[in-house]
Amino acid sequence: MNLKFPDYIKSIRPYKPGKPIEELEREYGISDSIKLASNENPLGPSPAAITAMMGFMEKLHRYPDGQGHCLVEKLSGKFNISPECIVLGNGSDEIIGMLTRALLQTGDEVILTEPSFLMYEIMVLSCGAVPVFVPLKSFFADLDSIIAQITDKTRIIFLNNPVNPTGTIITKKGFDAFLEKVPEDVLVVIDEAYIEFAKDPDCLQGIDYCSDKHPVAVLRTFSKAYGLAGIRIGYGLMPAALARILHRIRQPFNANALAQTGACAALDDNGFLNKTVSLVHEELDFLYAGIEHLGLNYFPTEANFFLIDVERDADAVFEEMLRLGVIIRSMVSYGYPTYIRVTPGLRRENERFLEAFAKTMGKAPVS
Repeated sequence: MNLKFPDYIKSIRPYKPGKPIEELEREYGISDSIKLASNENPLGPSPAAITAMMGFMEKLHRYPDGQGHCLVEKLSGKFNISPECIVLGNGSDEIIGMLTRALLQTGDEVILTEPSFLMYEIMVLSCGAVPVFVPLKSFFADLDSIIAQITDKTRIIFLNNPVNPTGTIITKKGFDAFLEKVPEDVLVVIDEAYIEFAKDPDCLQGIDYCSDKHPVAVLRTFSKAYGLAGIRIGYGLMPAALARILHRIRQPFNANALAQTGACAALDDNGFLNKTVSLVHEELDFLYAGIEHLGLNYFPTEANFFLIDVERDADAVFEEMLRLGVIIRSMVSYGYPTYIRVTPGLRRENERFLEAFAKTMGKAPVS
């Protein structure tokens, strides 16, 4: 094959999602495993979303509403923001891609925290732009260092809040001081995939900044708190002028009909959302107590995952846990060689995790 590819495309590291449970069970010869690795909703999908999608099945031969009218109107009412400021996506990942395509040219710079969600880097590189990495500081976004990296080539700054993979937050006070120093021709993107789980009253809420005063775009998803990761639906909130540009490059039916139907129903399912958030917080406390009993360090979170310092090679711990039928996430690829990340599950799953973890770490079982 003699096809020629740009060097900036060949430099991209492919995103590697966590393997499905079925594949891991086949590979390791195990069964009845539990997955606490991908920040998924332990309760499953919103029941209201399931009912709505089942009722929609007979209409799947029709194209989706290209404007996403029902979902956009519901989001507009929920956040008291004009429909013109809302862009739907096949997951919030797609909106990341739209923003980079709309704003970046070869040689432009984009500031990213490190580590963070790999799709930011992939989308930046795919446009021929240059990612500029600013390491987290004690697991927090280092806003002062980000400001110091801004040049006349900077076009976008990507932040996530709560921070993935550490679960820390950006405070409103800190962001206000930060935003005053960001040039008005630089877009600040706040990825709030886990915002529903944040309970710190000082946590930044990006929706408060979606105006024409300064270019801020907020990304949110139905994958986590609403349990709809499998149908891929997310949205962006941003100044109307920016949204209009994204609609120029958006694929005409990018948000599929089943996803729109499920998301509309999920937005009204406040009981499920509240149950999810309460369960996650309750089970985090249960896991924290278990980790303390084992004498290991963990880091409290504002998201639905948290880090544990295993004080040894995290990949080896991942492998040992996997052979016991418990899937967690090693943080070696994130630059934290002795850390694992765990998503709280149901109580029985968390009890099983603690049992397997104690065995793996050579500790007495948690009573």
